[in-house]
Amino acid sequence: MNFDKVGKTYPPQKYEIGLEKVKEYARAIDDDNPLYVDEEQAKKSKYGSIIAPPTFAVVYQKDSVGQALFDSELDINLPMLVHGEQEFVFHRVVKPHDVIWSTAKVKDMFEKDNKEFLLIEVESRLGSPDGEPVCTGIYTFIIRKF
Repeated sequence: MNFDKVGKTYPPQKYEIGLEKVKEYARAIDDDNPLYVDEEQAKKSKYGSIIAPPTFAVVYQKDSVGQALFDSELDINLPMLVHGEQEFVFHRVVKPHDVIWSTAKVKDMFEKDNKEFLLIEVESRLGSPDGEPVCTGIYTFIIRKF
């Protein structure tokens, strides 16, 4: 891995939240919360419409995080990479038709466990077109060295 690339940022990526995508995602994770799948019930809620499940953030962050993972300048051995963990800080709910802009940054890269493993942390900041924060995600990936 090229440790000189810590701090590198990537161009913003746009994602429009689709109603059917939110419903499909909720079904895929077996979550039948009416806020995610029932338009009539969701309209009666304090949100006034369907909202996306919190973990839907992985869907609208994937393009920005992917830019870092597939960046040839980082020299990541992708076949040896596994997803270690992720954490999110949510600033507001996401609804269908919201437009989300995400920007990724290589937050850190370091060696672990007697240099047998390399770790890379990618931070993804998401906001609305007017700059309102939506979500911040931190992804940690583990790369085993030969």
